[in-house]
Amino acid sequence: MVLDHPTNHVGEEMLKSKSIPLQDYKEYSHEEMQQRAADFYKLMKSRRSVRDFSPRPAPRQIIEDCLRAAGSAPNGANMQPWHFVVVSDPQVKSEIRKGAEIEERKFYEERASDEWKEALSSLETNWQKPFLEVAPYLIVIFSQSFGLTPEGERVTNYYVQESVGIATGMLITAVHSAGLVSLTHTPSPMGFLNDILKRPSNERPFLILVVGYPVEDVIVPDISRKPLKEIATFI
Repeated sequence: MVLDHPTNHVGEEMLKSKSIPLQDYKEYSHEEMQQRAADFYKLMKSRRSVRDFSPRPAPRQIIEDCLRAAGSAPNGANMQPWHFVVVSDPQVKSEIRKGAEIEERKFYEERASDEWKEALSSLETNWQKPFLEVAPYLIVIFSQSFGLTPEGERVTNYYVQESVGIATGMLITAVHSAGLVSLTHTPSPMGFLNDILKRPSNERPFLILVVGYPVEDVIVPDISRKPLKEIATFI
């Protein structure tokens, strides 16, 4: 049984609206802006999803700062409808792997269409997910369908999936920028994560972000990204 958790409470300050001057904004010259944009693109185009992780531990402080960055994401009405559960305990990681592999095996053997399996074939994936135990951190991201005040009153959250998706993207970016690698993992359904991690009923698992160091000489699929002209239109 999953019960409401105190970390779900919406702080009174979040429910009050106020405005302050924009702080810490710095304007750059066009040349500096271009260089910063190019440098950031160069950093991010090197990001790859990794499935072979080293068990080598990473400092918790790095993970904490990455989560702070994710928590700064824009979101609907500043309700911040997310919760991040960082799992490093070997026993809990083992439970998550068992739960995930049950669903993944059903997916590969029963649920996935032939077309879907064909799309996944180049990635060489299967229902076995050893990285869920090997990697030092599993960050399980939950979306909160609604919030709760300290008095237990229900508070509406807005644009929940969009907000959590943006925060997740910023977390992935922060992890890569810090020098770690990650993998997004979405076994379906994911309700078993509420039970294992004892999360409340108003939270739904969004995805598992596997984080750590890659094994030495790690191999990744040879893929390419669409060029700008195929993903953007200027009008």
